[in-house]
Amino acid sequence: MSSSKNGEGVHILLIPYPAQGHILPFLDFTHQLALRGITITILITPKNLPILDPLLSTHPSIQTLVLPFPAGHPLLPAGVEHVKDLGNWGNVPIISSLTKLRAPVVEWFRSHPNPPAAIIHDSFSGWAQDVAGEIGVPGICFNSTAAFLVCVFDCAWKNIKGLKSMEVVGFPEMPNSPSFVRDHLPSIIKNYKESDPDWETIRSGMVENTGSWGFIVNTFGALEGKYLEWLEKKKKKENRVFSIGPLSLIGVPHGGGGGDQRSLFSWLEGCPDESVLYVAFGSQKLMKKPQLEALTIGLEKSGVRFVLVVKEPTVEQVAQGYGSVPAGFEDRVTGRGLVIRGWAPQVEILSHRAVGGFLSHCGWNSTLEAIAAGVLILGWPMEADQYVNVRLLVDELGVSVRVSEGADTVPDTTELAKIISESMNGHIVEKVRAKELRDKACDAVKVGGSSMKALDGLVEQLSQLNSPSNSG
Repeated sequence: MSSSKNGEGVHILLIPYPAQGHILPFLDFTHQLALRGITITILITPKNLPILDPLLSTHPSIQTLVLPFPAGHPLLPAGVEHVKDLGNWGNVPIISSLTKLRAPVVEWFRSHPNPPAAIIHDSFSGWAQDVAGEIGVPGICFNSTAAFLVCVFDCAWKNIKGLKSMEVVGFPEMPNSPSFVRDHLPSIIKNYKESDPDWETIRSGMVENTGSWGFIVNTFGALEGKYLEWLEKKKKKENRVFSIGPLSLIGVPHGGGGGDQRSLFSWLEGCPDESVLYVAFGSQKLMKKPQLEALTIGLEKSGVRFVLVVKEPTVEQVAQGYGSVPAGFEDRVTGRGLVIRGWAPQVEILSHRAVGGFLSHCGWNSTLEAIAAGVLILGWPMEADQYVNVRLLVDELGVSVRVSEGADTVPDTTELAKIISESMNGHIVEKVRAKELRDKACDAVKVGGSSMKALDGLVEQLSQLNSPSNSG
């Protein structure tokens, strides 16, 4: 990969957002900026500071601006600073709370001897556009999501109040004129509450994003070229839409909460190529008891080898109806299936020669990791951006198979087993396309590849922003 130091001399403030799916690709992106000589300051709150450890140990020159997490939101328990501690609903109070950092960031800028020439911020930190405007530097929106979703957001937020009355929401101005039943819209759009102070804060930030100096997107041209082109044309951002993914292929190790994984990989070594289905639903998702029972029965009936990753519920969560792996299941699938409770080294598992499929909720990071490994995705979208991603993968690109949908859906076990078996054992075209897409993803991040060129082009433009007069 390219790492020429053409960014030396320019200082950039980076503002990540404290959710796993957002911050990890943001740190991979930061790694690439540091390789290119950019002077970096990262805004972070105290409890999120340890997330930066792998990055800071790799790049000791990176500075941090540690500001206290704004306290006082009635929905946030004391000490919570990260969405993983709350689940998807926690985005609303956390986004709202973080907007209170605006004034201290402006103060920091004005007192700094070498203030940043630009701000690059996560799409859920749109308040940073206000800071950029007040200081007189470019505000650049980093998107950890699909370009498809960036386009949906752009269309939806300008007409968010009108969407409330629609059962089916169409976006005729976008490529392929996609439409979604209301329940399949991204949570942050679907759940918007007009006049609610938190939601109006979110709306304001999202609208601010649409006017940002440029867009950085964790994707690649061969995957989403038409949406990247639409975004550049629609927003009049010629050469300011930068597709730089998959960042998971060019990032820093993030570590995890693992323990000894030798038995897992020893077991995988004994399995035939592409015979194992990896099953995981992200770092936040717990399944209700009937769902988990249906999933395990489907896996058992399918006859397919599998690795199932489950998040164990607390006593409180069990009382709320969340499930654990049914008693006796592991005994019945001994030799054919493994259950991992807690964290699993997902990238390493997906990259193993024995793994041929991934039953996933289709969060964007998981999607890109599967694409980079060339494995077939079996999609079960539940919330957030997942329905949008599955539409792209299944209906538009034809590289994946839809197995179920819905956060509370209990699939028919016989049908689930059939889809799993046919997908893993059959010679289906989606498998071929998944491998072709892997090759294109790898090409994008090679020296001279489209994503590397985009990164170098971004750094070149940043290096020309050393004075507010160049903010454009």
